[in-house]
Amino acid sequence: MTERWGLTIPLEGITLPEHCDLLREAEDLGYTDFWSYEAEVDPFVPLALAATATRRATLGTAIVGAFTRGPAIIAVGAAALAEAAPGRFCLGIGAGSNVTVERWNGGRFGKPLTRVTEVVEAVRQALDGQAMTLEGKTLSVSGFRLGRPVPARVPVYVAALQERMLRQAVRISDGVIINWLSASDVKRVAAVVREEARAVGKNPDDVEVVCRIFVCPTEDPAMARDAFRRTVTAYLNVPVYRKFHEWLGRAEILREMHDRWDRGDRRGALAAVSDRIVDDLCVIGTPDECRAHIRAYCESGVTVPVLKLINLESDLGRRGAESAAMVRALRPA
Repeated sequence: MTERWGLTIPLEGITLPEHCDLLREAEDLGYTDFWSYEAEVDPFVPLALAATATRRATLGTAIVGAFTRGPAIIAVGAAALAEAAPGRFCLGIGAGSNVTVERWNGGRFGKPLTRVTEVVEAVRQALDGQAMTLEGKTLSVSGFRLGRPVPARVPVYVAALQERMLRQAVRISDGVIINWLSASDVKRVAAVVREEARAVGKNPDDVEVVCRIFVCPTEDPAMARDAFRRTVTAYLNVPVYRKFHEWLGRAEILREMHDRWDRGDRRGALAAVSDRIVDDLCVIGTPDECRAHIRAYCESGVTVPVLKLINLESDLGRRGAESAAMVRALRPA
């Protein structure tokens, strides 16, 4: 069994202040990690609450965007969390996608590998107490220095999908963040990580592999599959994820879904998502079945499984209780 057992926060149906009691309980239940994401809520806010509610858990961002935030702003947020939870905070940085960068924020999504590399270098300078100075291809910064000392070194992780970014993540950071893949897919990703670690003189066992895993503990797997199909359709038509799954070998099984989506047939695209795809990419079943499936990810090379709960409750007033029940049901055995 893995020694780490993480949870994605914030949880649906639970207000941010209400998270404190549940996170405290979750830590007592054996959850070792709480990781946020940059979507519905600023990723640093739920982690700040977790820093005060927990005593031992590792806290991390998975991720903050290298295009949507400047390196000084990223460093300021990371330093604050490092002070709030000394020795417990990990900073995850990633490129995001053309959707988050261009459609949501009006930026330009170009040269993602270069951009992530340069942002990581600049942020690392600041977190190590240096003046931030970098003249790169996507970034030019100088003069910024943190005004408050960081109490302990902050590990920096990089989100990666395909091989080039995976290898670069190993070279420039302390760990790799992955998502949207099956337990068997992890074997291919982990092999690249280990190979690159050896190539650059790192101990492969020292490179963490953090994986966000979609999980739905339920007695109604058909309902869960129907709910997750919408998520598959929304994400796997984003160009970066489409290319990722082509690299993983799913081009043929996803072809009809992609073709219908490209023609504007959203209902047809949803209907083209097979149970096989859903069962590959989402952990569905009883709590014991879910735990066994999550362990398969760890046996394939994940060192930090981070559960992303899939809610089924349609009534918003009851969704918080559902989230809390799932947290309790999925506690590490």
